[in-house]
Amino acid sequence: MVAMTRLWYLIGLLLIVAGLVHLGVLVLDGGPWDGPVSWRKPFTFGISFGLSVLSLTWVSQFVRVRARHVLLGVFAVASTVEVSLITLQAWRGVPSHFNMSTDTDALIARVLAAGGFALIAVVVIMAIAAFRRLPSTGPHLTAPAPSTPDSSGPAPSGPSRLGGSPSMRLALQAGFGTFLAAMIFGGIMIARGVIEVLSGSQQLAYTVAASLKPAHAILMHGILLLPALAWLLSRTEPSERARLRLLRLATWTYVTVSAIVSGMALFGVTIVSASTASVLCAGAISGLAITALALGLLRPGRPRTPATATPQPVRR
Repeated sequence: MVAMTRLWYLIGLLLIVAGLVHLGVLVLDGGPWDGPVSWRKPFTFGISFGLSVLSLTWVSQFVRVRARHVLLGVFAVASTVEVSLITLQAWRGVPSHFNMSTDTDALIARVLAAGGFALIAVVVIMAIAAFRRLPSTGPHLTAPAPSTPDSSGPAPSGPSRLGGSPSMRLALQAGFGTFLAAMIFGGIMIARGVIEVLSGSQQLAYTVAASLKPAHAILMHGILLLPALAWLLSRTEPSERARLRLLRLATWTYVTVSAIVSGMALFGVTIVSASTASVLCAGAISGLAITALALGLLRPGRPRTPATATPQPVRR
């Protein structure tokens, strides 16, 4: 299964590379930033879907879910199809979503919509598992298990599981909850756009769908941010109670900011364009998450204190 995990990581990295390549195309070729036909779309979708595949692959190690690699495979394949078709339409110079101009365009639009709902289904299954069962983690990400003044009971004799700690469990549940909320906003965007297309207002479909982009974007990468913060705290803060308090503060701060941004999007309050706002929101959240992971990697893990010490005979 290690090979499968590496495959999902590779797919995520390739999607990010594809997005960065199209950022270069945007810089060199120019063209509009906003609108349904723009090099912005393969850039932002490539980065966002790549990060999502990487994030789900990593955090799924902390969740006990059946057919984990099947779910990750569905998510990775659907993400690749989404990015590929959006990129294809950008090179063709036509809109990717809600485009029913030709049979080919209509087929691509339907596949994109179906792929979106496949992504939602995977996230729902994993979110249920995160709330229903105690998470688990791989052997390379373990939490320290020393006895602390505010801990209850002695330290466990076996290796302590980071995924089962209250702080990581909170991070997983909040992360999956916000990720699911992002998917719901995405589904609403698709549904509203399709309704307008069926009503004969294709241009209006792009407008009403785009208005919810900031809400979709700011909620998209909490699934990486909150578990990354929990993992960083497990390597820097010895007290689980302190970790839990800090995670609660981070979670409520993130949820509050996301609620404000989502409310502004729902009521049409804009400071910058929806496309720019979505990039800024997604960039800020994912940037914080990546920073937390980098700090955790730079910080050596705290050694675990054994529950009991067996005295060794002194050899003379």
